[in-house]
Amino acid sequence: MTKSLKELEALFDLSFNDKKLLKRAMTHSSYANENNTLSNERLEFIGDAVLDLAVAKYLYDKIPEAEGVLTKKRAQEVCELALVDYAKSFNLGKYLLLGKGEELSLGRSKPGILADAFEAFLGAIYIDKGLQETYKVLNKVVFPHVRNNLDKDDTDFKSKLQELVQSDKRTLHYEIISETGPAHEREFVARVYMDEVIVMGEGTGKTKKEAEQKAAFSALKKLADTDSD
Repeated sequence: MTKSLKELEALFDLSFNDKKLLKRAMTHSSYANENNTLSNERLEFIGDAVLDLAVAKYLYDKIPEAEGVLTKKRAQEVCELALVDYAKSFNLGKYLLLGKGEELSLGRSKPGILADAFEAFLGAIYIDKGLQETYKVLNKVVFPHVRNNLDKDDTDFKSKLQELVQSDKRTLHYEIISETGPAHEREFVARVYMDEVIVMGEGTGKTKKEAEQKAAFSALKKLADTDSD
């Protein structure tokens, strides 16, 4: 194992039984393709589930509100924007193994690559040492971030979605697709598109603004559930 990966272990007081798992967690598909080795994609799949469960349990213990609030908070803390924050907090990018093309195109700072690598890191720890050991990372990196957001107003989903797609240089467009009901009790349905053509979410509200916010929340939840780049 390289010196830099030993440094990553030491940062969280980890000691991998299978050192190859940590290397694999840091291996982007571009490097894997060029060097005929395994990428971190399967570990990312496991890490996504670990993070989902851990954040859900943390929120369940901290928030007394109903399931809908918990779902909303969890989506906020496991979306790509949050994952990138987690990765950047300990400079995860410097430990990555990238192909030549990704290296030249500043892959170490790309949101999608960082988000995937963070999940793969958690996945590798879980496979090698079990769930409890992943809390060395969760307690140091994830839960402080979640705790700071517990009391924040997190209803501006349009801004959150805008921040997320801007990191990948995508565009958003909102459209009111229907209006029903009498004038004093209107119901609006909004749809949000990415890059003008991809439907990301829909929402219903008593005002156009409310409908758009709910459409944005729907899109954020979709991104969190599918782990989209």
